[in-house]
Amino acid sequence: MKPVNVGLLGLGTVGGGTFNVLRRNAQEIARRAGRGIEIGVAAARDYDPARLPGIGDIRVLDDAFEVVEDPAVDIVVELIGGYSPARELVLKAIDNGKHVVTANKALIALHGNEIFAAAQEKGVMVAFEAAVAGGIPIIKAVREGLAANRIDWIAGIINGTGNFILTEMRDKGRDFADVLAEAQALGYAEADPTFDVEGIDAAHKLTILASIAFGVPLQFDKVYTEGIGRITRDDVAFAGELGYRIKHLGITRRTDSGIELRVHPTLIPERRLIANVDGVMNAVLVQADAVGPTLYYGAGAGAEPTASAVVADIVDVVRTLTADPENRVPHLAFQPDALSDLPILAMDEVETSYYLRMCAVDRPGVLADVTRLLGDRGISIEAMIQKEPAEGVQEVPIILLTRRVREAQMNEAIEKIEALDSIDGAVTRIRMEHLDSS
Repeated sequence: MKPVNVGLLGLGTVGGGTFNVLRRNAQEIARRAGRGIEIGVAAARDYDPARLPGIGDIRVLDDAFEVVEDPAVDIVVELIGGYSPARELVLKAIDNGKHVVTANKALIALHGNEIFAAAQEKGVMVAFEAAVAGGIPIIKAVREGLAANRIDWIAGIINGTGNFILTEMRDKGRDFADVLAEAQALGYAEADPTFDVEGIDAAHKLTILASIAFGVPLQFDKVYTEGIGRITRDDVAFAGELGYRIKHLGITRRTDSGIELRVHPTLIPERRLIANVDGVMNAVLVQADAVGPTLYYGAGAGAEPTASAVVADIVDVVRTLTADPENRVPHLAFQPDALSDLPILAMDEVETSYYLRMCAVDRPGVLADVTRLLGDRGISIEAMIQKEPAEGVQEVPIILLTRRVREAQMNEAIEKIEALDSIDGAVTRIRMEHLDSS
């Protein structure tokens, strides 16, 4: 049978890894796919031939649109990243009747609804396993492996840069800025680390996970997003004293009122498996009604881990090239005409527990004032740390853990606490999740 011809857009980290994995494992991949898979043409303006053995055997063009327009190309693999020209290239490929594989989480999160509608109209597939958690097959697990289940919630460490920073802060007592600089030097963080440390990258991925878990359209603009830049080594240490670890989590949960969709630093009990995922590794915890909790762990980035997911998608596409388009796995797990209109909850409506740290004047009655303001809003305290002041220092840190309460109530309480003349500066608030099966 004639090999399937792949057009590769991008020969950077992931594109180069994909090229190498496809070449190195060609025979094994063909045995799985049922026919050969060959890269016939690629597009890249800058690449290193030394790390791509055999690249001289294929055409490498400057113009990615030439690849998309090539009639010999069956599958376009988009590994350029970003919003544009990736969107235009993918839509043109679909319009030309070509299947698409992409690792571009930003593209899918923002333009996936449009892309999937175009693909359905043309009867082609768009595969995007590598867009979430690198080499971890979480899309396939939720979309296919857990198809019998009603998903209750998903919580994931889905950005390795942020996890590396928080791990170093905990293990070595280092400051955020210091570890961020090292992450940049090691290549874990970009020169502009905003997408990683502010949670935007994780929000892209969470948008996709929520859609395939709950059968709702992609809605990136409704994700509550908070970064880790305000986490201090003191917060990390206090969390440890209380039996918790701080992780930058993406959380989506189905409730009676709608769907939670949020990315923020989170205290989780140190006994949880996901609390012990360190360094640049990713992990996704899925709670479902039939199977219960399942945890997916692995490399969330890197050339060959991500290429692993890209090539797996190519194999899936090849296996279904002769299948009736109506009988393929839907892009967002649910049939396109069966997507739900469940609302996405505003952050004010979300209910969770909280870690609060405040700097208080060391005098009688301060703690009573704080607990009264919390109690007036129905907020119960679960645990507390009050440190003795250092010699000559008039202020002490107070750390409180609260029981579950709506975010709007906590916002009111924090505003009142910060207005006390005995409280210096802003109250640090970190949300808490126990991630149990309830």
